[in-house]
Formats: sequence, C-alpha cells, structure tokens
Amino acid sequence: MSTTMTSKERVLTAFAHQEPDRVPIGMVHCNGNIDTRLKAHFGVTDNEGLFQALRVDMRGAWVPYVGPRLHAEVPGRNVDAMFGVHTRWIEHESGGYWDFCDFPLQNAMLEEAEAWPMPNPDDFDYSGVAEFCERNREYCITVGGPGLGDIINSTGMLRTMEQVLVDLMTDDEAGLRIIDRKLDVLLEMTARTLEAAKGGIDVLWMGEDLGTQHAPLISLELFRKHIRPRHQRVVDLGKAYGIPVMIHTCGSSSWAYEDFIEMGIGVVDTLQPEATNMDPAYLKAHFGGRLACHGCISTAGPLAYGTVDDVVADVRQTLEIMKPGGGYVLAPTHSLQDNSPTDNAVAMFEAAWEYGTY
Repeated sequence: MSTTMTSKERVLTAFAHQEPDRVPIGMVHCNGNIDTRLKAHFGVTDNEGLFQALRVDMRGAWVPYVGPRLHAEVPGRNVDAMFGVHTRWIEHESGGYWDFCDFPLQNAMLEEAEAWPMPNPDDFDYSGVAEFCERNREYCITVGGPGLGDIINSTGMLRTMEQVLVDLMTDDEAGLRIIDRKLDVLLEMTARTLEAAKGGIDVLWMGEDLGTQHAPLISLELFRKHIRPRHQRVVDLGKAYGIPVMIHTCGSSSWAYEDFIEMGIGVVDTLQPEATNMDPAYLKAHFGGRLACHGCISTAGPLAYGTVDDVVADVRQTLEIMKPGGGYVLAPTHSLQDNSPTDNAVAMFEAAWEYGTY
C-alpha cells in the first residue's frame, strides 16, 4: 500500500483486520531506569518526545484525580490516595520497583468492605479531555488501561491474590463487594471521560490477567460466573460509543479468547509469546481475522537477554507471522523493564519501522 496514513488511520485499519501502510507501533510504557536512558539516548525530556522518537502511533487520554486524599500516608510506604493500595520500594541490580504490601483489606468482612473509602467520579477533572484529543487527533487515542475492569490483580493489591481467588470460588460477599464498588467508580469515570472527549477517543482499553506462564489462573466456569459478566459492562460501554475494546491479558490467556469474541472484544493486548498457547503462530492460526493483536514482543526474551541482532531477528520473525492480512499492532508485552539494554530497546523500534512496511 503506497498511501501514507495518519497514526490513527494506521491503527484502526489494523484493528479492522485490514492491511495499513505499515504495521503500527502500539502503546509503550517504561520502568524508571530505562525511561531515563531512552530519553537521554534521544535527547528528549518528556513522554511525548519519547513517543515521537519511537514513532508510537497511540496516545492515552486520562483524567487527573482532584479530590481529597482518602487514605492516610504510612511511614515507609507509598499509599495510593484514591483506593488505599500500599507499596514499598524494592531495589535490584537494574533499578527498583514498587512492590504491593500490607494488603489492608485482606481480612475485611462485608461491613469494612462497604466502608472502605473510594473516590467519587465527581472528583476527577474532565475539562482537559477534549483539548487533549484535538491536540493528538492524528494519533489513535485510548482511554482506560490494564487496570480498567481488572478484578483478580487489582483487587489482590488490597486483599492478596490468594484471598481474591478464594473470594471468587466461595462467592465471598466482602470480596465481591470490593470488586463491584471499584468497578462502579471506574466505569462511571470512564463514561464521563468518553462523553467529555466529544468523539475524540478511538479505543477503550481494559484488562484482566488470566494465566500463569503455563496454564489458566482460574477455570472457564469461574471466569463465566464472576468475571465475564463484570467485563461485559466495560465492553458494553465501548459498544455504546462505537469504539473497539482492547483487553490486556498477561500469561496463558488464549483459553478465554472465544468468550472475548462472543462478548464483543476486538483486540487482545500483551500476548507473552513464551506462555502456553500464546506464541504468534498459535494466535494467528486460531484467532486471525477475529481478534486483532497488540503486543507479542516479549520483555522477558531477547529484548532483555539477547543481543541487538537477536532483537531484530525476533521482531522480523514476529512480523512475518502476524503482518499478513492486518490485525496486528507491534508492541512490547509489558512495560519496558530496567534490565533491557538501551540499544536493544532502540533496535526493537527501528526494526519495527524498517520491516513493518506492507
């Protein structure tokens, strides 16, 4: 295809299972150390400068929380002002990360689950959304993210993942109430963001990690009982605005993809190729033409542990499989990690540009 598309046209064409002018480059998030290194490499100081240097075709709209701090600070911890998640800083040889800890609702009963402070959708500032969309109108603009609709992982930050799984299996009223209260807030906030955008948002992005590296995290029966109905509320919001819905799914998650298709989800994100039934060839053979894919370049593979040549070979092989017929946006499987060499990260994006043309 000789016609040069805008980034928005490029992504939406791929998501519609047609071939754009080139394979789009999708959403990119970076951990702190590699973020600093990449910005220094390109001589930029902000995220927009980095996105332009990497030729990223997507941008994310968000609304800041402007309400009161709902949860007190704790010495030695970072406490989320809105939902009260506790994290602590863990250093490692490549940098560090904020690790979830304390789990203040681990043993909560229904009364405490009802009383736990959560933000009011009124306490977000929606005033800048339309201007953001207009300023970035050439890009494909998303709203939400991996935490929108996410049940197991996000609730586990307050209750432990083990307890959340027990909650789902035993229909625990306290656990389910925490899930539903948070979902209600995020759905209303997202709906107001979409309304404020005045048609400027192109994709609704949600998430749920459903697998380990080797197998499903829960049964299909449990997914259909507790997770699918709640996810359907998010999907229906995207449908109401006529935009595709993309879902972030870490680990071995393709066992749920037929349900995703029935629900109206159009795009799957992350796609860790080392996980069972998640490699590009499997995904293309089983879901090509029915689900578009965003991801597939592992942050735990050559990008972190290989040479520049290994990274280029990985990108080329992935493109050879996923590129034909459209339906693919190249992106890392997760945030770029601090243990990835700068040259490897740069090589991934350069290879995507060099070999992604149709």
